[in-house]
Amino acid sequence: MRASIHYAGDRFFIATPPSGHAQIIDVNGDRRAASTPTELLLVALATCAAADVVAILEKKRQKVTDYRVNITGTRAEDHPKRFLAFHINHIVYGQTLSEKAVADAIFLSESKYCPIAATIRPTAAITSSYEVIDVTQTTPAGGNDMNREP
Repeated sequence: MRASIHYAGDRFFIATPPSGHAQIIDVNGDRRAASTPTELLLVALATCAAADVVAILEKKRQKVTDYRVNITGTRAEDHPKRFLAFHINHIVYGQTLSEKAVADAIFLSESKYCPIAATIRPTAAITSSYEVIDVTQTTPAGGNDMNREP
């Protein structure tokens, strides 16, 4: 895999990943005109996990009608202010979803399939929680905390 980064001036960079879809990156944290590299790492971990979970649930023939992921990252206070821990909360909506299937999909993503998690895990803890919401009902069918490291 190859990517290129081009300095565009005023602390903006243009990143071109292997897909060729350029993205602006702003390293001036006060300006907030575009994502920063650390924000992109946070988003990359959440997206990697989400993509795996959706694919696994589809293979298990689970009817997912909506899916949201919220992620938080805890960083060290001293430079280089690395990430110490991440917590990913999966909110899965569907009809007659198996709570076990959701839990298994999250575990498989974090422990086996997500290359971002595999890269991060040696230096930062990754924990997860999930909610399974049956759209035929108005109350959550689940909400278990998976505070374990794979």
